[in-house]
Amino acid sequence: MMARSFFSMNADWSARLIGALGCTALVLAGLSVPVRPVAAQMAPIVMKMSTATMNDVQHEWYRRFGAEVEKNSGGRIKGEIYPASQLGSIPRQIEGTQFGSIQVFNGPPQFLAGLDARYEAMSAPGVFPDAAHAQRALQDPEFNAAFLALGASKGLKGVGLFVTGPAGIGTRTKVTRLADLEGRKIRVLAAEMDREEMRRLKATAVPMSLGEVLPALQQGAIDGVMTSLPVMVGLRYYDAARFHYEIDHSMIVVVSVVSKTWFDKLPPDLQKVVVDAGQKVSREIYAWAAEDFARAKEVWVKNGGEITAPTAEDRAAVTRMMSPIGIEVTSRKPDEKAIYELLLRAIQRTAQ
Repeated sequence: MMARSFFSMNADWSARLIGALGCTALVLAGLSVPVRPVAAQMAPIVMKMSTATMNDVQHEWYRRFGAEVEKNSGGRIKGEIYPASQLGSIPRQIEGTQFGSIQVFNGPPQFLAGLDARYEAMSAPGVFPDAAHAQRALQDPEFNAAFLALGASKGLKGVGLFVTGPAGIGTRTKVTRLADLEGRKIRVLAAEMDREEMRRLKATAVPMSLGEVLPALQQGAIDGVMTSLPVMVGLRYYDAARFHYEIDHSMIVVVSVVSKTWFDKLPPDLQKVVVDAGQKVSREIYAWAAEDFARAKEVWVKNGGEITAPTAEDRAAVTRMMSPIGIEVTSRKPDEKAIYELLLRAIQRTAQ
């Protein structure tokens, strides 16, 4: 065989050397790039949080809950807040949570009474001495666990329960005494107890999703709305119904539920993060809610609203007519009676 030329061998050797040097450079370059963990490369799990109100305690609960979940999940879950019924009316929000298109819903539990009548136990008037006592009772371990478990068979897992403050009635025309409520059409929550309360006041109960209330007030389709003052301030009801009657016959309570469809797909460590965050924020939110209630009064008056408190005589009349409602309504439904009695025991245990 003919011997290879010096130049041919030299060129071959040079090509191999250049190739080797190139590979080495690539290896060395690769060593300088940090390898990200697999979990860090994955997109965070989106947690859509929906509510009907805005700039009130329900909205604030979401701010705190979302931040707590993001922090303790190491960013693996990212919260998105949709206040003021951006994702639909309350019934649509609840349905979305059941089926998993919405991950968290919060609002008065009475709106869930169509799924389970026991949710309406929170409407019972005359059972809480004050808002602070109501908050303590709702955090009672036995009652809290039982109430948050109510929606399990309906695709909802309760993670938080807290009080926002006493209920009042905002009206288009001034109310100075109980008799002024006679014949008025008042928006209420979707519970039998709420309708019974209006019947005893000789008013007409109009169950309605919150997003529909302001147009109904503006058009005169309803005369007033039963809710908490911070909700009315947050949604600027003072332009349509500037008179607030501090009847304070019951407490506005909020339950936070997550979609079981979504929750059950989370790994156990993230399930714990969600549950722990819900419980923690629900225990701590009351101090903010109490301050917000005081601020709401100032804002209401500053924007031309008026606040009227019932006379001592009318307060006594409210107590007499309202206190029996819880027992009377729940006595017709054994399961509802059981949760109501559990609530009464929690109130007794948490008395100071």
